[in-house]
Amino acid sequence: MPLHPTIESWFASKGWAPRRHQLEVLEASEAGGSAMLIAPTGAGKTLAGFLPTLNDLITNPMEGMHTLYLSPLKALAVDVARNLLTPISEMGLSIKVETRTGDTPASRRQRQRHDPPHILMTTPEQLALLLSHGDADRMFGSLQRIVLDELHSLATNKRGELLSLGVARLTTLAPRLRITALSATVARPDLLRDWIAAPLPGAEARLLTAAGGAKPDIPILASEDRVPWAGHSAAYAVPELYEIIKQHKTTLLFVNTRSQAELLFQNLWSINENGIAIALHHGSLSVEQRRKVESAMVAGKLRAVVCTSTLDLGIDWGDVDLVVQVGAPKGASRMLQRIGRANHRLDEPSKALFVPSNRFEVLECEAALEAVERGAQDSEDPVSGGLDVLAQHLLGSACAAPIEPLALHDEIRRAWPYRDLSWEQFERVLDFVATGGYALRAYERYAKLRKTPEGKWRIAHPGIAQQYRLNVGTIVEEPMVKVRLVRGGGYKRSATTGPIGRFGRVLGEMEEYFFTTLVKGDTFLFGAEVVAYEGMFENEAYVSRTVSSEPKIPSYMGGKFPLSTYLADGVRRLLSRPDDWRLLPDQVSDWLRLQRDISVLPPPDGMLVETFPRGARNYLVCYPFEGRLAHQTLGMLLTRRLERARARPLGFVASDYALSIWGLGDFSALIRTGRLSLDELFDEDMLGDDLEAWLDESQLMRRTFRNCAIISGLIERRHPGKEKTGRQITVSSDVIYDVLYQHEPDHILIQATRRDAARGLLDIERLGQCLKRIKRHIVHKPLDRISPLAVPVLVDIGKVPVHGEARESAMADAADELLKEALGAN
Repeated sequence: MPLHPTIESWFASKGWAPRRHQLEVLEASEAGGSAMLIAPTGAGKTLAGFLPTLNDLITNPMEGMHTLYLSPLKALAVDVARNLLTPISEMGLSIKVETRTGDTPASRRQRQRHDPPHILMTTPEQLALLLSHGDADRMFGSLQRIVLDELHSLATNKRGELLSLGVARLTTLAPRLRITALSATVARPDLLRDWIAAPLPGAEARLLTAAGGAKPDIPILASEDRVPWAGHSAAYAVPELYEIIKQHKTTLLFVNTRSQAELLFQNLWSINENGIAIALHHGSLSVEQRRKVESAMVAGKLRAVVCTSTLDLGIDWGDVDLVVQVGAPKGASRMLQRIGRANHRLDEPSKALFVPSNRFEVLECEAALEAVERGAQDSEDPVSGGLDVLAQHLLGSACAAPIEPLALHDEIRRAWPYRDLSWEQFERVLDFVATGGYALRAYERYAKLRKTPEGKWRIAHPGIAQQYRLNVGTIVEEPMVKVRLVRGGGYKRSATTGPIGRFGRVLGEMEEYFFTTLVKGDTFLFGAEVVAYEGMFENEAYVSRTVSSEPKIPSYMGGKFPLSTYLADGVRRLLSRPDDWRLLPDQVSDWLRLQRDISVLPPPDGMLVETFPRGARNYLVCYPFEGRLAHQTLGMLLTRRLERARARPLGFVASDYALSIWGLGDFSALIRTGRLSLDELFDEDMLGDDLEAWLDESQLMRRTFRNCAIISGLIERRHPGKEKTGRQITVSSDVIYDVLYQHEPDHILIQATRRDAARGLLDIERLGQCLKRIKRHIVHKPLDRISPLAVPVLVDIGKVPVHGEARESAMADAADELLKEALGAN
């Protein structure tokens, strides 16, 4: 079926013509198939997704829901609805378009179930909610199409797992429906095509790719000031950034963490003598504040917005003419997505600017520019499905109607992340939902399903459906932990009464994830003093004062995004090619030449390990370039091994690029005499018993388990009219974890916890690949003093976390002293 004349006339009235890929999506739909469209920002993906819907509804008017649009962001659903209503109105079409989010009035949500619009725009969580009602078959029975927007951002996480199960359910309720998925450019588009093909095994799924637009214009800030050795604030560049903002109409300044966004915004505002309209946008701000910023942006009232990944996705921000990436981008695909926010037009080059925060980030930015030139992608691949998400879906299915296990297992296997789910695993998850599993089946509160005489499973009572709907979803807030001082006699933990000891004042709060990797006795910097970790109970971490002047684990000021494998390879290549150093600022290329003269450069296919004395300490610095998460795990495991080797390690610090361990033992002598073998120290077997022993001692497994327990429905955060505190949730999860770990260590939630820990905070897969890569390719360079390349990572050791100019000045002074040592100056 060709494009309807009404739509053709609308295009002509605008002086436009449909793009090739937009017509290809229409052709795939008319041929009765699904389509996976891969297109860069500004290519008209959203219109491509809805052309088949508009065409069909004009030609074949109908009542009921025709198209379901699913977006990762509520704001994106609202934005797309607004942009779609304009052409519908201009064409004079009687097509109803509505959104459904948590902010939608209850009366409208109720009405939508009985009188749905032609096009409903919503989120994965709202879909799960709708599918849990008994009338879901009536609401979705007429469904013809699903449009999945920004699929690349969903298919790599638990929200995508929940979405895949919901889509598989929809194909059962409406077998004739077809899927159109929209995605930015990714490394493995074939996997995304397979993802949308799986729920409809009898239908064709075409992979469509839009031609790339003009290559972006991306310089690196050539600052007149000195690029810092370490740190992540980019405070040195703030005056220049302010001048750049004044020279452009609208600028988006992306940073990698919320704390960096706050700091940059404050620094810019402090010199905003002209009163330029600058705003802040990140996930910790209230919904009202974010919507206010978004509305002002669309209206053209803002000159600049400092933002995090909350603005990565495809909201139409109007006339953005410059995107600034403050700090290294960490990934080529993420960077290209952000750059695409500038001008949002395919045929004109997007204009962007890189502002590295430190010298290693200069190298990463150069590697990123090379990735842009090559059109390289390093996006994550879609993930396999978690058992905690599956448990939530099974309970939701039972809330809608009694479930028949064989039929539901077949349906679930049509969801791509669960394509390999065995019957045995399915039965274990179903038993967990029904009874809590072997270790918990004696407790009535965990008995949520009952078996009917026909062999189906129904919910035990109506209150379970209400509880499910209050707690649906996979997003778990990252809690804060109070840091409390223990005085005098130390800290002990009783299994029955909790902590025992003399407790002092609360020193402050820190993100909980920091404590998950600590074991008793680890020292760290907090509130300008070094304290020792004693233990954790509920939502408090207990610390004691220590005589140590150096923390074992300095608090990390950087971002949570790990350096991508592709950019890590690019940095190693750049280091090994001196001819390319001409691309770098003189101060950075001079730094690398000093490294070459005093030590050696890291090899592109191996790893450099330097050992040297400094004061009363000895240092071992290695350069894996595998990202902070993998380095943090490596540091934890290496210090255990070094303790066994009697090398007397005292602590370590990890960055995205390097890892430094310091101790009392002479690392150079131990390696020279053969008492310490680097090949054995970095052997892959550290991911066996050493990893297990560390996990047993740390809080990581407990905290990861809590999130899995919440997602699975075992622990409920919300009850009618009230919500559990983080403390109450932690108490419940800790007790359950202890029971399961002792009595049923292969419980499905323990399995889910291990999976999440391995692929999340620990980055085990990345570390394993690193250890395999460097096997028998480790270059050891013993030195009599610090090397130039080690200066940035040593600057991070033991620094008091003051902020602003004082912090930058303190780090610069420390770096200067370290470099003088490296050069042998007095």
